[in-house]
Amino acid sequence: MSTQETVRLTTGQALVRFLAHQWTERDGVREQMFAGCFGIFGHGNVAGLGQGLLQAYTEAREAGVPAGERGPDELPYYLARNEQGMVHAAVGYARAANRTRMMACAASIGPGSTNMLTGAALATIDHVPVLLLPSDVFANRVPDPVLQQLELPTGPDITVNDAFRPLSRYFDRIWRPEQLLASAPQAMRVLADPAETGAVTLALPQDVQAEAFDWPVEFFRDRVWHIGRPVPQPDALARAVEAIRHARRPLLVAGGGAIYSGASEALTAFADATGIPVADTQAGKGAIRWDHPAAVGGLGATGAGSANALAAQADVVIGVGTRWTDFTTASRTVFGPDATFVNINVAGFDAAKHGAEMVVADAREALTALTAALAGYAVEQGYAAEVTRLREEAQRTVDACYGVEHGPLPAQTAVLGVLNEAVTADDVLINAAGSAPGDLQQLFRASAPGQYHLEYGYSCMGYEIPAAMGVKLARPDAEVYALVGDGGYQMAPQELATLVSEGIKVIVVLVQNHGFASIGSLSESHGSERFGTAYRTRNPETGLLDGGPDPVDLAANAASLGADVLTPGGLDELRTALRKARENDRTTVVVVETDLTGPNPPGTAWWDVPVSEVSTLPATQRARADYERDRTNQRYYL
Repeated sequence: MSTQETVRLTTGQALVRFLAHQWTERDGVREQMFAGCFGIFGHGNVAGLGQGLLQAYTEAREAGVPAGERGPDELPYYLARNEQGMVHAAVGYARAANRTRMMACAASIGPGSTNMLTGAALATIDHVPVLLLPSDVFANRVPDPVLQQLELPTGPDITVNDAFRPLSRYFDRIWRPEQLLASAPQAMRVLADPAETGAVTLALPQDVQAEAFDWPVEFFRDRVWHIGRPVPQPDALARAVEAIRHARRPLLVAGGGAIYSGASEALTAFADATGIPVADTQAGKGAIRWDHPAAVGGLGATGAGSANALAAQADVVIGVGTRWTDFTTASRTVFGPDATFVNINVAGFDAAKHGAEMVVADAREALTALTAALAGYAVEQGYAAEVTRLREEAQRTVDACYGVEHGPLPAQTAVLGVLNEAVTADDVLINAAGSAPGDLQQLFRASAPGQYHLEYGYSCMGYEIPAAMGVKLARPDAEVYALVGDGGYQMAPQELATLVSEGIKVIVVLVQNHGFASIGSLSESHGSERFGTAYRTRNPETGLLDGGPDPVDLAANAASLGADVLTPGGLDELRTALRKARENDRTTVVVVETDLTGPNPPGTAWWDVPVSEVSTLPATQRARADYERDRTNQRYYL
């Protein structure tokens, strides 16, 4: 091999230095690719990657870099409390940064690393970049089996970290230091690719982390990963234009890709020019303002009546940056039999769905090109009038849900109305699971891209609080609200302690209804009689969990983790509490009691949840009959 200038470092030290010198660039804006590293240390990484992070920090301070500023070879470190939570925090950060900046997550061998599996699945499903660095067994196998090591007699090279393979967009195990020279750049390529991005995993055997190697100095040069904007191919654009020009009842559906590409202005201009109504998915809400004349609200199983009514009669459906999940398509029942599709997506895999005319391109570039190519086209006046009428009906529904009279505890919809008053266009509202996503899709009036942050690809309970930390790190000037139910809160409250220790301020709105509202409603409507969906003590008379309420004090729990806590008693007190939380400079948890069985927004679409085909329970028998009737509306989009 040719002579190269080298520097002797351990693999852990080299990886920290390499990551510190990676950059992204989009539209002429250059940013450091990695904002930092979340980590929990244990055997396997405390003396490897952990030492590398410490050494980079120490060398920066010795070189005169002030505390709070970042040295050239340094990767800022954040101590998380839970490995799954830190991946959620990293996902929240990357989403808030529109996927141009991201975080690494480091964990110890065994359970520390496999705790990140749920976060890996979430990141990959949602197409959000995060770098996972799980520690692994000894490459030299001398002390095998080490503590927490899986042993498979048929495959000694298989470890628990192989579980990351199907959950990662790129996976490698670094058995020797020099393998990092080839693998690390490939990992960066995937992370920076808007079509391929997701979880990227580099498994790090613990002895390799501490092993020294003579690294080429060139490996640590600043490298810029350019995030391109693929333009539509002329023939693909022409086919899309032809389909749309012949449409009498077109409908555009904006997904998360419209947000990530920064296509809001282009989408608004397209709607202004053509009059084509715009529905949105959970990930796409906010791409167009809720009060724009073409904005018809959320589409699908929990969508607005306006969007679903238009979808049922649409002849051409233009999907922009959506992967068409079952909630968006109402399990393939929301569109009528005459609908055909035009899909705009950076990922060919998603663009090809539903037998669509494919436009594989960046959302902003494609919408700009479509607007120009469709010059002179606009929807007919009758259709435009119908869109206006349906929009107005949907907004009256929202007003009614916000103002619903309910007692003695308020309905969740009324709580969301108060929250919608508090969250400005410059703020961020985060939610992920439970009944809130369904209510929010109809009810939240999003005024800006990035204001509405719903994790609904994996709909992971416990996402909200750690994600709020990541979002606040990415957008320090925004007020960040984490809306979480008591079920989700009990899954992962630990990062409240991280928020407090780091001095990061978020507002947590904890809706306490002593159970699972959405699953309870789903259970009741599908013949399972709300079984196992309320937090109750074991009843010795019935043997079931239908005794008194659990004596759990979530407000005290939040306070014990260091947060300030407010417990408003009603909607007026909630308004006051949210104002106080906004004025506070510390993380504040606002705990509000709601009715577990309070009214939900009216449903206008279906979701495929199979019901037991045979049962002795009359409620299940009736639900099965309804299921057999409703599923006849399903069809393949070919």
